[in-house]
Amino acid sequence: MTRIVQIALFQLKHKYLGRFISGLRGVFYSLLGMEIGKGTKLPVINVTWPNRVKIGSNCAIEKNVFFKHDGIWGASFSIILGNNVFIGTNCEFNIRKLVQIGNDSLIASGCRFIDHDHGVNTGSLIRTQDGPEGEIIVGEDVWIGCNVVVLKGVKIGNGAVIAAGAVVTKSVPSMEIWGGIPAHKIGSRV
Repeated sequence: MTRIVQIALFQLKHKYLGRFISGLRGVFYSLLGMEIGKGTKLPVINVTWPNRVKIGSNCAIEKNVFFKHDGIWGASFSIILGNNVFIGTNCEFNIRKLVQIGNDSLIASGCRFIDHDHGVNTGSLIRTQDGPEGEIIVGEDVWIGCNVVVLKGVKIGNGAVIAAGAVVTKSVPSMEIWGGIPAHKIGSRV
């Protein structure tokens, strides 16, 4: 009997209550300006400026994702996810300019996208200096493995694969497989 009760409570929590709460969370963030496509459910996430985030339809986002627009309020989107995108647990989007993830892309747990640096000139504190910035563009049907770091100015082409733990500092052509620190070509999908 206990097993039946446990299964019933699990189903109630995950199938019905979880969907209801996720739906309420989506309504709340929509009221704050986040654009959320049909079929996308939001777990517990962190977000600094919801109005800077646009999420496509049928996206799967796991818990503890941090959408951080590192700047002041603005009217345009700086974090854009296409349709059918998967974002794993504990990913961070630390953005001043733009990160755009193409349709059908998979971002594994623990990934970081950072589109800016600090200045390192002498004569003033590092924390007070403006640093270089550059948009991050990820194409369609891209797979980015666990704990990858993608840095400013990088473009990842359609169908590319980035191996787990890589640090991507330069653009990756379509259909290539890259890995390492710094990331470099290790294979091809064609």
